[in-house]
Amino acid sequence: MSVSRTLVLGGIRSGKTALAERLATESGGMVVYVATATVGDEEMAQRVKQHVESRPHHWGLEEAPIRLASVLEAYGKEAAPPFLLIDCMSLWVSNLLFAGEETFGRERDAFLEALRNYPGSIAIVSNEVGLGTIGMDPLTRRFCDELGWLNQDLAACCNRVVMSVAGLPLTLKE
Repeated sequence: MSVSRTLVLGGIRSGKTALAERLATESGGMVVYVATATVGDEEMAQRVKQHVESRPHHWGLEEAPIRLASVLEAYGKEAAPPFLLIDCMSLWVSNLLFAGEETFGRERDAFLEALRNYPGSIAIVSNEVGLGTIGMDPLTRRFCDELGWLNQDLAACCNRVVMSVAGLPLTLKE
């Protein structure tokens, strides 16, 4: 099996996670779902529950709201590194922004380096924020800037980039 790095972009409820899950299933190997979400309220708890129930039960799970690089580094040491499905970058960037500047810069750089070095296949889910309006407050604008820049860096690291629109994949890079 060749190593594949796929970035799956899309809007909210665009089908991007389902597309990434399909890629993971089609890989035919061990899959580990890497969740970046933190559960802060009942609505988010329900979203997480729905995601868990929709995934195959034999998939592994890692929760990494901040330290994504350490997950890639750990699984990268395995004899047969699993397919990692990372969902999602927008929540991860939000978590990093609230963690502070030092953590943000350190973890972002470490993740990009770990991604370049990971010997297995990966699908990364992220929201495309460049199609909406400019945020009304400084934090929202910073979030959109940081996620947009991260998406560009991820697209450069990935050999495949797909945009999910209404559940349909549009290949941007192959």
